[in-house]
Amino acid sequence: MKKIYYIVLLGTLTTLSCKDVLDREPLDRISENIVWNDQNAILAHLAGSYSMMSVLENETPEKYVGIRPGVGWTVEGQVGATLINNLSDEATWGMYPNWADFRNTGITINGGLLEWWENAYIIIRQLNDFIAQVPQSPLSDDLKMSLIAEARFLRAYNYFSMVRRYGGVPLITKVQKLTDPQEELYPSRNSEKELYDFVIQEMNEASPLLPIKAESGRASRYAALTLLSRAALYAGSIAEYGTVQLDGLLGMPSTEARAYYQKSYDASTLIMQEGAHGLYDVSSDKVKNFRDLFLVKGNTEAIFVVPHDGKDMIASGGNGWRYDFIQGPLPNAWFNGNQNMPYLSFIASTFEKKDGTAPDLTTNKLTSKLWDINELWADMEPRFFASVYTHGTPWQGSTIDWHKSLKVNGQYLADQNGAYQGTPHLGLQAQKSGPYTSFGVLKYLDETKNNMSADFASSQDWIVFRYAEVLLNHAEAAYKLDKHDEALLAINAIRERAGVSKRTVINFELIQKERKVELAFEGSRYWDLRRWRIATDVLTKRETGLRYMLDFATKKLELQVLEKVDGGPNVSAIFEDHHYYLPITKARTQQNTRLVENPDYQ
Repeated sequence: MKKIYYIVLLGTLTTLSCKDVLDREPLDRISENIVWNDQNAILAHLAGSYSMMSVLENETPEKYVGIRPGVGWTVEGQVGATLINNLSDEATWGMYPNWADFRNTGITINGGLLEWWENAYIIIRQLNDFIAQVPQSPLSDDLKMSLIAEARFLRAYNYFSMVRRYGGVPLITKVQKLTDPQEELYPSRNSEKELYDFVIQEMNEASPLLPIKAESGRASRYAALTLLSRAALYAGSIAEYGTVQLDGLLGMPSTEARAYYQKSYDASTLIMQEGAHGLYDVSSDKVKNFRDLFLVKGNTEAIFVVPHDGKDMIASGGNGWRYDFIQGPLPNAWFNGNQNMPYLSFIASTFEKKDGTAPDLTTNKLTSKLWDINELWADMEPRFFASVYTHGTPWQGSTIDWHKSLKVNGQYLADQNGAYQGTPHLGLQAQKSGPYTSFGVLKYLDETKNNMSADFASSQDWIVFRYAEVLLNHAEAAYKLDKHDEALLAINAIRERAGVSKRTVINFELIQKERKVELAFEGSRYWDLRRWRIATDVLTKRETGLRYMLDFATKKLELQVLEKVDGGPNVSAIFEDHHYYLPITKARTQQNTRLVENPDYQ
């Protein structure tokens, strides 16, 4: 829709004659009279709000840059969709350490992590203006209601993005003016409960007004219901596992948890019953099916996406991005790529064999013999092969070669450009420095794209909401409401599609694990660890990696397990109780003294 914004805006300008402009309006801007009385201009206004919603892809640049980040060379704009995976227990960094450093240093009062404040309020102001002005426009009543519902969806998504970061924030629903009282221009924080209740109520009211099927990249009825389902589930977790602080600015009473779970359950149930979306399940090849889910545009599972077309926005007015360049196997032309390197420890605790049993990826097992790569990963579930690449993974007509040294007559050879009898000391993908795990993220990668290029060639849509999440939300909420049979059915629907044996029993830990594997590397895990209040345990553990060494005589692999791959052996990972909320930051509390800082940030 970003592309639509500029096309429509240009069209609006070119339909005005020189006399129109000179007689009616200043030359440096389009007046409100034109915007709110012209359908194309109104659509352009809304499209502009969509275009600035970088948070939809977990891109959260610190400064507003006027258009959606990703068109320049800001780090967040380039790899925002992948950086959040480096904060969780999923993966370390391969290109940029930026956010991964917070795992070793902790979060300070100066912030800098996952920021979504200034940008959010700029967009919220624009949406508040839209919601106030459109009712007076000459559009049809049906179109007015639908467009206002879209604006309410975007505003609610902004507030949801803020509340899960900061807890309670100022809830502003009208356009502020310079003549407003100081307490309105510099508002205090609303409670966390008020924010969640606002998002839930807005989506309850907006969802019936939105279309059943929307243009790609725009909100539908089911996008609103999925946001409701997600937000209410988060609120239930905060009420159940969190604590009330700052007189309710943070946290909610535990007695509220069940009501929020019910709201999440009700929203997901509506989506399931109405049948407009379902699990993508078109190929008997379960690996191919799961990979295609993230590459086939407009498939039935995708509820709300950020669309991409593989074209450079500046050069050709397109909406491409650099996902394949950033996440594809190393090395590319600039020796970048492989931004997320999944931990061996994450893989071992996440993916199962097809029969539902856990693979034996312990150090003792892995180092006990020489391995054929197919034997090593034999019988792993299809989601492993569709989500992760490693040594031996087929790639663009060849296979990934990740051996880190060549063992010849008991000696390990590892010269960067060395070879022994035609066999290189290092595999192509092993020619890098930094943290090392021997894994990459295959999910979303498109083999048809040239990941050697830094242009905006990636065209796969980023899925914000998909039907599998609806089932996972449903399972978790149902379980919390003592509807265990329903929870089991939802989990088994996902597992059957994935080609993994069904569960016969259900518990909360199994629901958590299914969410962990199904949504791996999609930006969900970090937020789940926070809302379940288990990040203080999970994110303070050191993670492991794997090193492949090629035995020249047998052409098999000797394996080495790498301990503490992040930050060195003497560095501890940091996540303390107060990190469940980001700091408001000193800069913001100094600018608005009515803002109370979150606890223990000094």
